[in-house]
Amino acid sequence: MKYGAIDIGTNAARLLVGEVTTENGHSFVKKISYTRIPLRLGEEVFEDGKISHKKAKNFSKTMKAFRLIAEIFDVEELRACATSAMREASNGKEIQKQIAEETGIEIEVISGNEEADLIFGTFFLMDFDKRMPFIVIDVGGGSTEVSVFEKGERVASKSFQIGTIRLLKGKAKESIWKDIHDWLANHVDITAVHQIFATGGNINKVHKMLGAQHMESISVKKMKMLRDEIAILNLEQRVEKFQLKPDRADVIVPAMDIYLYIMQELKCKNIIVPKIGLSDGMIYDMHLKRK
Repeated sequence: MKYGAIDIGTNAARLLVGEVTTENGHSFVKKISYTRIPLRLGEEVFEDGKISHKKAKNFSKTMKAFRLIAEIFDVEELRACATSAMREASNGKEIQKQIAEETGIEIEVISGNEEADLIFGTFFLMDFDKRMPFIVIDVGGGSTEVSVFEKGERVASKSFQIGTIRLLKGKAKESIWKDIHDWLANHVDITAVHQIFATGGNINKVHKMLGAQHMESISVKKMKMLRDEIAILNLEQRVEKFQLKPDRADVIVPAMDIYLYIMQELKCKNIIVPKIGLSDGMIYDMHLKRK
């Protein structure tokens, strides 16, 4: 059965068409089609507190396109979830209603914890020792979620109001770095060995740029070197040298700054990038509910 998951983020909107399949007794989300549109809802929300009429029109057109793509692939169930930017937009409910009327797509605006829960549903399909302590860092355009697991159970999690677009716009509070430091100090025993996982479009791109293979860890040292190499270039140079899309070229350094800060606080040297996200979790959740 094919499902469609629409992830409406702060930086981009994405449609993943996929199905849950099993090979050798191991279930996973098989990706059939992936479409990404750089809507940049957060640019306006973090600056003006709301989504403009022009942006709302592009938002609606994107949803119409996603519905058509889903129909082409004979998707049986389509779900749309919006995160940080829509949570904070003063006209978010108005936009939700407008899009429902124009496209038939009902958008759910979910909390940071709900977002994390959906991602973790797919996480537990992965083949690793879940009895060992591990931490998941998810950096988006508007927020960063950190979750701590022990013996397969989530024991602590926090959504911080810092993300790539928020940093670019200078809308992250200076005190947020201390907030992250204090929270980690109170909820993570850094003397214990943790596996560190990182999710999000930017870290997926970093993983690819460093030439790492599937589930191969990347070192903090190499990531810092790449960050410094990109940071000294202007937008056009980043696009040309690293073959980055413009809407990735400007956010990739702020993203690495957040990951690197948290990894430094955790005193970790390597991170694992499983390349799963909210849309994977949404598909698995729809599958479980159908079962």
